[in-house]
Formats: sequence, C-alpha cells, structure tokens
Amino acid sequence: RADYEAMMDEDFWEVGASGKRYSREFVLAVLEERRRNPVEERWETRDFHCRALGADTYLLTYTLRQDARLTRRATVWRRAPQGWKIVYHQGTLVQEA
Repeated sequence: RADYEAMMDEDFWEVGASGKRYSREFVLAVLEERRRNPVEERWETRDFHCRALGADTYLLTYTLRQDARLTRRATVWRRAPQGWKIVYHQGTLVQEA
C-alpha cells in the first residue's frame, strides 16, 4: 500500500466511469484488495497523450479496453519534492457491450 500512497497526492480524488466520486482512501483500499486477491484481466491501452497544464503539472490521457468495456482516461500529475504525484483521475465510458 505504501507504493500506492507515495504516488497519490494527499488531496487526490477520482471520478470513475460510473460517474461516482471516489476518495483517496477508497481507491487505496481497492488497490490493496486487488493486490491481495489478483484476478487475471486483459487490459489494452492506446492513444497516450501528455499535455503540460503548468510548470509542474501535466495531463495524461489514454484509452483503456477492459474486455468489451471501452473508456477514455485522464490523469493529472504534479511534480512534488518527493516525486511525481497523481492529483486527479477520471474514467469516461465510451461503449459497453
């Protein structure tokens, strides 16, 4: 869990493909559960783009296919003294079979 925590800014939050808002603590708990009980999934990513939003802030966008589910993803990263931190993440549903 320490690895995930180190990557996330203290005020991180996420909007999932469902439209629900998730707190940092909720996302950390989900990631830890996935680490403890891995499930083999086929994920394909493509169309990566990175755009500077400010001196130390960047927007990373990409497309993620999880089986028949297609989403567009956006993650805001900020450079901090401790390294790069995720500030915000969002998934937007494109199509679902």
